[in-house]
Amino acid sequence: MKSLILHTATRLLMALLLIFSLFLFFRGHDEPGGGFIGGLFGAGAITLYALAFGAEKAQQTIRITPVGMIAWGFVALVISGFLPMVVNEPFLTGQWLFFDFGDTEVKLSSPLIFDIGVYLCVVGFILAVIFSLEDE
Repeated sequence: MKSLILHTATRLLMALLLIFSLFLFFRGHDEPGGGFIGGLFGAGAITLYALAFGAEKAQQTIRITPVGMIAWGFVALVISGFLPMVVNEPFLTGQWLFFDFGDTEVKLSSPLIFDIGVYLCVVGFILAVIFSLEDE
């Protein structure tokens, strides 16, 4: 589609949607949100780009195939499940590491790895569907 308005709006909206996607992703540990809804917004941003510039250009922009995203998502899901078993805890039990940087405390957790896996699986699946529909 050759629309100057759509191309310009897509460049602005894609950045905003991706930032909001990351906001929802990181907000999901303590409040509603997380990997699924963040993934939906991330896939929506890339879908908008695919509608404006074409599926081939969108695939070149993300630099990884949707099937590859799904595969890496499943790897993250499996890692988050087996990580607690290293310290003799049941499968998928949440594990946290706390780091203090001055006044700020940073939490790294196995649920974060799980959310990353969900995010990648959702984005990969939606993009696989959208790209296959665009090809037809």
